[in-house]
Amino acid sequence: MSTGSTHRADPAGRKSGISLGLRQNLAQFMLLVAVNALVGGTLGQERTVLPLLAGQVFHLDQYTSALTYILAFGLAKAATNYFAGTLSDRYGRKPVLVAGWIIALPIPLMLIFGPSWAWIVAANIVLGISQGLTWSTTVIMKMDLVGPSRRGMAMGLNEAAGYLGVAATALATGYIAANYGLRPGPFLLGAAYIALGLGLSVLAVKETRHHARLEAASHASTQADAHAELSNREIFTLTSFRDKSLSSVSQAGLVNNLNDGLAWGLFPVLFAAAGLTIERIGILAAVYPAVWGAGQLVTGALSDRIGRKPLIAGGMLIQAAALGMTALGTGFGIWLTAAILLGAGTAMVYPTLLAAIGDVAHPHWRARSVGIYRLWRDGGFAVGALLSGLLADAYGIPTAVAAVGALTAASGIIVAVRMRGSDHQPAPHPA
Repeated sequence: MSTGSTHRADPAGRKSGISLGLRQNLAQFMLLVAVNALVGGTLGQERTVLPLLAGQVFHLDQYTSALTYILAFGLAKAATNYFAGTLSDRYGRKPVLVAGWIIALPIPLMLIFGPSWAWIVAANIVLGISQGLTWSTTVIMKMDLVGPSRRGMAMGLNEAAGYLGVAATALATGYIAANYGLRPGPFLLGAAYIALGLGLSVLAVKETRHHARLEAASHASTQADAHAELSNREIFTLTSFRDKSLSSVSQAGLVNNLNDGLAWGLFPVLFAAAGLTIERIGILAAVYPAVWGAGQLVTGALSDRIGRKPLIAGGMLIQAAALGMTALGTGFGIWLTAAILLGAGTAMVYPTLLAAIGDVAHPHWRARSVGIYRLWRDGGFAVGALLSGLLADAYGIPTAVAAVGALTAASGIIVAVRMRGSDHQPAPHPA
């Protein structure tokens, strides 16, 4: 498989030494992959530990109350995603990335020393702001570097790094918590990630906004409404509602993270109530994002070949089936199988949604469109925490899981019916 892309009309690029393509920008691209693995690890420090901390340390009985940290995280990250796109267009990508890491510095201390659940919720507001800035910016920077022909591969590598970071850290913190307690050990790992991520971003990451300007010089819009000169309001309405593909992607992203918020907040509680050990809960908490992360190494590039729509619609339906298995099943074996399927379905969807945004959005406002999509997508964390918490309190966790599975299936059907299949031009096969 070719790892580069050729940009045809680039006199400005030749004059400045700028070129588009994975091969041409490989060192900087792989550095950003490493940075995003650290971004994912910063999130992963919570996946196994915080649901257990809610019950065992702070004695929160109601699921709705326990899930307030995911609600706070989702709202903060969703809002920050929107501003990350706007700010990166205005001030550049690197300053936004560095700001995100600086904001993350107090998070481990708040999680370690927080004397009440309100401190944990506050830490997750800060985490959401940091993740919105850092993860959004690494997505935008990779899109800038690779150009149009390998966008799916780029997003697959980016999201794989991030969610393998989540998975590895969820597994590691489960082990640390089982052997050394829920605090402070697991969060010291997060502190190391933040320090390393900030150092790399300040010292080694380079600005990429000029790559987007180079691509814009010869960009051909796939839709008449998606031309270069749109206002922020027009970009928002196009991405959210008016464009069939962009709006399909936005709703699918919201539902995807709705079920991820459910998995994050309620799965460890469900597994603990069934008598699983912390180590086994850690394995289940890690397998889902591990399959999700590794699978994106394949699915992102595959979407460059076969198009975005089949992977998105199919992935949502596979996620729905996995949630049904989790709701109906009992025991480690069936839940492990469901976690693998849930990860596989999410891997089909996650990088492909981002690549689909890049197919339609003009390079002049692509960062803002990505930010709007991520606003909807990560708003799903908040919707998922609130909806699943209310349902679990009223009817039990299995019912909450089944209801979210039905919503996920409906989302896949919407994509199949509404999304265009003609926005993406398949990458040419290498000679």
